[in-house]
Amino acid sequence: RILVSSALPLPGGEIVEPLIGAPAPVRAGRRRMRVRVEARFSRRGLRRLDPPALVLRDPLGLARREVRGEAAQAEEVLVLPRIEPVTVHAEPGSESAGRALSALAGVAEVEIDGLRAYRPGSPASRIHWAPLARGAGLLERRLRPDADGRPLVVLDPRRPARPEDLDAAVRAAASLAHALAKAAGCALLLPGERRATGLERDLGAWPAAWARLALVAPGAPPPLAGLAARTGPVFYVAASPLARLPRALAQASVPRVLVVPGELAGRPEVLAVAGCRGYALGRAGGRAP
Repeated sequence: RILVSSALPLPGGEIVEPLIGAPAPVRAGRRRMRVRVEARFSRRGLRRLDPPALVLRDPLGLARREVRGEAAQAEEVLVLPRIEPVTVHAEPGSESAGRALSALAGVAEVEIDGLRAYRPGSPASRIHWAPLARGAGLLERRLRPDADGRPLVVLDPRRPARPEDLDAAVRAAASLAHALAKAAGCALLLPGERRATGLERDLGAWPAAWARLALVAPGAPPPLAGLAARTGPVFYVAASPLARLPRALAQASVPRVLVVPGELAGRPEVLAVAGCRGYALGRAGGRAP
């Protein structure tokens, strides 16, 4: 919102604001004027916003003066990548999208996280027999995912054919990480980082990770040296189709999903998100599809 106010009637002029296409005219004789600007940015990243200016002129154009506000300094706005729904290609009616994504991730639950009422079909190894002996009913141990068994989302920004492809890959990585974190927790590995960032269900670490995603530029992928120690699935999001998988990813024995902009002919999709499609690589193999 831009507010113009004056003790004396204004001679006329215009408000120059970079976020609007044309200057907003100021009619002569007015003392107050309000302009509301609604801006939408087509791409993520850091944006510099120059301050608005009020240009005053007399009706004959003999005099001109430019006035800026008290806080006449440029400001910066970080445009975050949009979070989009993740479509999992599962059997109709089998599970909700969130639970299907967790099933696709294959999250391994190994750490005890309390007790809950027994659910039919749970393994007998989870049953806690002591409460049953006391007459408290049948309870089972509630487990939580192991840190290394949680899904890992990796972003590879190498050689995008178009800037839009990198933006799509960033949106896909952000959307996958957000959905997986809300489902059961996950980890996110970005370019320039040697360690993955853990994202829990409470999304406490998400704002900082989201801001880093907004600033990703084309470049080298993050190192995958720690991939061999992980037991959870890997979602590898690339800004372009890969002629060959990175060695650490190709040799990984965990479930792997390659997510790229556009389509890969001849392979069935397992998910779609933000204009990208995911293809399961299985547990072994050295070639990209």
